[in-house]
Amino acid sequence: MSLASGRDKGTLLLAFLTGLAINGSFSVLFSSIVPFSMFPIIALGLAAWSLHQRYLNRPMPDGMPSLAAGFFLLGILLYSAMVRAEYPDIGSNFIPTILMVAVVFWIVSRWRVRKGS
Repeated sequence: MSLASGRDKGTLLLAFLTGLAINGSFSVLFSSIVPFSMFPIIALGLAAWSLHQRYLNRPMPDGMPSLAAGFFLLGILLYSAMVRAEYPDIGSNFIPTILMVAVVFWIVSRWRVRKGS
């Protein structure tokens, strides 16, 4: 099974969306600066449910769990950087942005190793 198949890309996209939604849900629930919205909570529920269904019904190829974790972390860091850029009172987005670039380089290196084998 190829790492670049549509099912695998869907799993990585769901992991990324789950990371975005979990950080968004945390922000709207526990940050007084970010206005409340139900959409991140709904998105978290749907993305986590879909990701769980994929995990139960489809085998994951070698290397996919670590890539999915990387995409999940990328989603968390991207949302954090975006919120900090929109609401500078929270703090600087320098560290999330640097970590995000490091995670992207790690994902690209893992993707190339996986495609080469």
